[in-house]
Amino acid sequence: MRTKVVWALALSAALIAACQREMEKMVEVSGHIFVFNYRVASATYLVTLKKTAAIPDGAVAIAEFENPAGGDPIVLTEKIYPAWDKITLQSPNVHCIRKDRPYSVKIRLVDAGGTTLQELKTQLVSDVDQSILPSKPLVVGPLYTQNPEVFKPDGTTDFSNTDKCPAA
Repeated sequence: MRTKVVWALALSAALIAACQREMEKMVEVSGHIFVFNYRVASATYLVTLKKTAAIPDGAVAIAEFENPAGGDPIVLTEKIYPAWDKITLQSPNVHCIRKDRPYSVKIRLVDAGGTTLQELKTQLVSDVDQSILPSKPLVVGPLYTQNPEVFKPDGTTDFSNTDKCPAA
């Protein structure tokens, strides 16, 4: 009798496991980089995803970028359109990126009802330190006029970076 119960439990477990489907791989990370724009003194995360399967209407990508300055992650929600073959996720400006330090990014694809369709994790590592950027934009306005706070009327320049970053 005991053997029959064990076999019944084993068969039940196998059937339950067979009914569960592994999460479908709808996208894969095709690129990731930190973008440093010295003209406007900004740095952002940039992650691109390549679509590998159909994504339902109303789906969104929710990206959590590690905050280089510390604190809570930076969360970005991007609507995904079914016609897109590539999805680009770019964070708002970040500060305090350190050279050779890995920063984590978590991405979830979520359908219109809030059900998670896929989860991805990746890491970005910069080959330069953000201290190379000036603290103020070098240009202002649509005509790329020199920023008077950087290029002083007396001919001097102030490229100093004043970010208050935690110790590495």
